[in-house]
Amino acid sequence: MRKLVITLALTALAAAGGAALLWPDSRTAIARVVKAVQDTPAKKPRGHAHGHDHAHGHDHGGEGIIKLSSEQIARANIEMAPAGKATLVRGVSVPGTVSPDSDRIGRVAAKVVGTVAELRKRLGDHVTKGEVIAVLESREVADAKSDHLTALVQLELQKTLFEREQALWSMKISAEQQFLRVRNAFKEAELRVNVTRQKLSALDLTDDDISGLPAQPLAKLRQKEIRAPVSGQVVERRVDLGAPVGSEGQEHQLYVIADLSTLWIELSVPMADLPAVRDGQPVSIGSDRDARRGEGRIIFVSPLLNPETRSARVIAVLDNRDRTFRPGYFVTATIVTEEQEAEIAVPRSALQTIGGEQVVFVRTEEGFEKREVVLGRSDDKHAEVVFGLEPGETIAVTNAFVLKAELGKSEAEHDHAH
Repeated sequence: MRKLVITLALTALAAAGGAALLWPDSRTAIARVVKAVQDTPAKKPRGHAHGHDHAHGHDHGGEGIIKLSSEQIARANIEMAPAGKATLVRGVSVPGTVSPDSDRIGRVAAKVVGTVAELRKRLGDHVTKGEVIAVLESREVADAKSDHLTALVQLELQKTLFEREQALWSMKISAEQQFLRVRNAFKEAELRVNVTRQKLSALDLTDDDISGLPAQPLAKLRQKEIRAPVSGQVVERRVDLGAPVGSEGQEHQLYVIADLSTLWIELSVPMADLPAVRDGQPVSIGSDRDARRGEGRIIFVSPLLNPETRSARVIAVLDNRDRTFRPGYFVTATIVTEEQEAEIAVPRSALQTIGGEQVVFVRTEEGFEKREVVLGRSDDKHAEVVFGLEPGETIAVTNAFVLKAELGKSEAEHDHAH
């Protein structure tokens, strides 16, 4: 009779609107009916005197009661947690592919014609931005350095001549025409130094490298140090020691460096779901093959549709500092479109179906008690409990099927005894 009244009440509520369970007033109205039924003591069938089960030595202690010690609970790996508030998430699930973050990929270019003299990093090595990772030998570099050194010598000479002529002209010993000619030569020497310096900078020589050229041994004038453009891990080495680079038909890249602490998730969102998708939305990332999980957020929603699939390209950024994911993985992404708070919610793993009813197992002093519950809203992780539980009650959240099996065993023994 008790189940019948609850069922009729829920049916009436559903008739008032399929989403009625979402509204507090509806829950309050039906709660009074259900609570009145639950608080009414159930009549015991005739012939079932109190304590009858104990007379037969059963250990379930009554209907829906499972007696277990703390040691037995621990051996069964049953974890418990209090029922309480939870955030229910609704979203759009779409397939995705993990790819490197384009802003964190560095391609190490040769930039000059030469040969590989040193390779200081191997595949998988970690590098720091600005670190020397290779050395090239190049005639182009040697010529550029030589031109700069020559320009420095010419500048020093022209500076001396200019200072001398300036002193003579100020004393009216030298003609103005001679002074102007020397001054122009000095300015040209300065310009030449600046031009050769800019050429060296274009070859990726640092200011310290250029300033140290006069003291550099002649044997190193043809060498060019290659520095890492970004910090990260060497994911590709494209040349071998002694290989020619930079010319037509030759390799122009030495390494590919990637910072995989941040990844992109390339998503394909159908046109029908696009209105609910926008920049900044959180995204839950999961792998279909294993238990890998991650959290990201959307950084780009393409304004263009793929004409063949009628879907849009969406990119989510994923924090991957723990190296959980690798580029190339296929994943399923849930784009969070709505979040709602539930006053009482339980993990889905805590729910069991017994006799067509949803139940949870509530911790008692002697073990667990089966408790029928009425569910409301839900998502992939939690279900809202509308009736049947009070906030803070401790329930079994893992391996609840063990308790279901134990309860079924006890009830079977009880029926057999009768």
